[in-house]
Amino acid sequence: MSTPAKSAGLGNSAPGRPGSGAMSGVAAFMIIWVAAGFASSIAVLVGGDTDVLPIPVLAASLVTGWAVFLIGTWATSRILGTGHVVDDYGLTARPIDLVGVPIGVVTQLILIPALYVPLRALWPATFDDAALSETAEDLVERADGGLIVLLFVLVVVGAPIVEEVVYRGLLQKPLLAHFPPWAVVVGVAAVFALIHFRPVEYPGLFVAGLVFGVLAWRAGRIGPAVAAHIGFNATGLLLAL
Repeated sequence: MSTPAKSAGLGNSAPGRPGSGAMSGVAAFMIIWVAAGFASSIAVLVGGDTDVLPIPVLAASLVTGWAVFLIGTWATSRILGTGHVVDDYGLTARPIDLVGVPIGVVTQLILIPALYVPLRALWPATFDDAALSETAEDLVERADGGLIVLLFVLVVVGAPIVEEVVYRGLLQKPLLAHFPPWAVVVGVAAVFALIHFRPVEYPGLFVAGLVFGVLAWRAGRIGPAVAAHIGFNATGLLLAL
């Protein structure tokens, strides 16, 4: 027999406590994020703790953190939700969701460059092309031969899937049950940008987060957001190459 809390679902509140279910999801996200960061740091220390991480060490760090994220997300569904992660987080996809891929490409090639035009005019030294492309180019410079394939899998497959499960599934979907969609999508996009810890990229990441968030909200599932995230990351990596 399931408890009333589990029957209610991850986004629902306890009686007399509006939004408590969503707030529990936010608390769970914060705990999982800290745990994933700690696990990733341990993986880096084991791999050598160098200033410039080799791609294999970076991969080990990312996969370790992602594993904690996914396990924590599953555990949150079991403890606070229905126990069915697909329903709790909208983890479904349909062929129509592939329309997200060109949306991600357009976001990377047109929307974000347009965003940086006025920013570059106001603060040319801060938002110059070299600063904006530094992260992607740094990753590419560290990868050669077969490591390019590994980098592609990490950036174009792993990151979009895990990040959309966490940000648009675990964090955004429960909040949508209690708060205005525009506020939730904007708030989660801000968190998505800030957690990347690259201030020069905050505007672009925020806009990308808005695109992913709107797609997930309108579809009621993360499939279109994952597709857009894949298109976005693939385009950025190919530009760096």
